[in-house]
Amino acid sequence: MTVVKQSHLFTKTRREAPSDEVSKNAQLLIRAGFIHKEMAGVYDLLPLGLRTLEKINTIIREEMNAIGGQEVFLSALQDKALWEKTDRWSDDVVDNWFKTRLKNDAELGLGFTHEEPLTVLMTGHISSYRDLPRAVYQIQTKFRNELRAKSGIMRGREFLMKDLYSFCKNDEEQATFYERAKEAYTKVFDRVGLGDRTYLTFASGGVFSKYSHEFQTVSDAGEDLIYVDEKKGIAINKEVLTDEVINDLGVTRESLIEKSAIEVGNIFNLGTRFSEALGLTYKTEDGKTAPVVMGSYGIGPTRLMGTIAEVLADEKGLIWPKSVAPFGVHLIEIGGEKADVREAAEKLSLTLAQKGIDVLHDDRDIRAGEKFADADLIGIPIRIVVSEKTIATNSCEIKMRTETESQIVSYEEAIDRVHSS
Repeated sequence: MTVVKQSHLFTKTRREAPSDEVSKNAQLLIRAGFIHKEMAGVYDLLPLGLRTLEKINTIIREEMNAIGGQEVFLSALQDKALWEKTDRWSDDVVDNWFKTRLKNDAELGLGFTHEEPLTVLMTGHISSYRDLPRAVYQIQTKFRNELRAKSGIMRGREFLMKDLYSFCKNDEEQATFYERAKEAYTKVFDRVGLGDRTYLTFASGGVFSKYSHEFQTVSDAGEDLIYVDEKKGIAINKEVLTDEVINDLGVTRESLIEKSAIEVGNIFNLGTRFSEALGLTYKTEDGKTAPVVMGSYGIGPTRLMGTIAEVLADEKGLIWPKSVAPFGVHLIEIGGEKADVREAAEKLSLTLAQKGIDVLHDDRDIRAGEKFADADLIGIPIRIVVSEKTIATNSCEIKMRTETESQIVSYEEAIDRVHSS
């Protein structure tokens, strides 16, 4: 595991957020040194932010792989002719394209999703019923020309998306995979610390099925309105809230509570719309030709990171769940100008790393109060302090980010607490 000395980080914390940043998640992430704002809706990931994002990506990969997903990485540059075949090139149909031109004047787009190119790619790999089902996903940069981008990294013009696509023989096989994907998404949100406030939400299924499903995290910063039956743990998007839907789902209007929420994931049945338009067919067992049945499943890792920052923070700063925190421990030395304090802190950080714990070691020559304020702002789940006072009793001070009181414990107990938390 890794030990990073805070004095070596090129990033610095900030006492104040940029005056032009209105979203809580971006304000905190910028102040804590996780991201840098290039322009509205466009952000750079700094070392702490990249570490957190990669942990989110790892969780997503593990759950997609568990249901048979195979990872690829597709081009962001998109051929106009391909998208014209599905009637999704026109700005009248899709109003958030970023489009550009090559030197030869050929028009291209920057991908906002990838149903079309992946469907065409799969025509070279699916020809028989024996080739199905398949699930292919990527974690890749998407571009959307959003009219408004005021929600920090929760609504970007350039952002990271995990998009998975399923390819099945028929509606029954697709329905089975869809349920597995639904369960995998639930596991993702549980693992990143949002499970207790994220609801499976019924939304419009379009022409392919009665419902699609969104995963909505309750937050005052949310742009969506959902109606939640807390006892049953399900929700209905305002857009489809009708008496018919209420009756269909076995809930009552009296049981539904209106809440603002952030959409952190969505899953759709696509039917044969893309396979028929783009020629993705297969030979059935009896030798007939049939179109492949598809589904689409999206999670935005950067949006998920912003949502965690938005909903789990307190008045002091960020609060990262252990599973996605950039480091497992924030080790703070007080009085590090004295050799015995520095030696004790470095020895403990090395021991933690050898035990499989990533450590951010605050070895900076600044006041203790500044170090504690930065630790609260950065939001690593466990803080351990080594000082003259603690080394006098061969101990250290440990405090959880979500707790107000610290405890003096032995080094061995501190390591045990880190592992068990």
